[in-house]
Amino acid sequence: MVKTKQTQLIIDCGTTWRYLRQEFDRHKIDYRKSDALLITHTHSDHIAQLKKLAELPKYTTFDLNDSNIVSFYKSFTVNDLYILPLALSHDCEKTTGYVISDINEKLVYITDTGYLSDKNKKHLKNADYYVLESNHDPIMLLNTNRPNMLKRRILQDDGHLSNIDCADSLCELIGPNTKEIVLAHLSQEANRPEIAYETLCDIFTINNVDYSNIKISIASQNKSCRGGRL
Repeated sequence: MVKTKQTQLIIDCGTTWRYLRQEFDRHKIDYRKSDALLITHTHSDHIAQLKKLAELPKYTTFDLNDSNIVSFYKSFTVNDLYILPLALSHDCEKTTGYVISDINEKLVYITDTGYLSDKNKKHLKNADYYVLESNHDPIMLLNTNRPNMLKRRILQDDGHLSNIDCADSLCELIGPNTKEIVLAHLSQEANRPEIAYETLCDIFTINNVDYSNIKISIASQNKSCRGGRL
């Protein structure tokens, strides 16, 4: 969820309805008052509870029942927020990342992509907040019992960002405005929070990136985290 004084957005709606309701209640958020539901793509871990939020205005880059269809690289507004949809490289048609900003701050939200294109990077630089996929450690992934076909799928350009890919990208993207990084979409089998964190810090250090004033958080699959000014 992204919340300002004027606007409340939900991005995706996977997991279980019981969990979503529990977390909305825990953070004292009335989800029914949300101004928009942004959908990134149609894999079930991102839209499982779509019917439960059917009354909210939906925005997608693809046809999804009664959604408002928006275009890649063309900004649209929801109250005080400017939203720029980005085309990502994932094995699901029209997978979308979002850059969300107002007159003061910018947030990048990208959770499912095999790589970040140069076209996208120019829109992602010097954001205040990054929620960026750090999906797997390649060695851990290769050592799992997953089928080789699935391993190849994850490692391909239309799969998922590894810890190293995520860290290398952030070295290029962060700037003086950057306050917070959330490493997201971690694999339960092929990653560990401490490995994702250590990889990021190591690569920042190797590239002489000063991250001393940036808050770094690790998103969990079963516990919500909170950031920004709230």
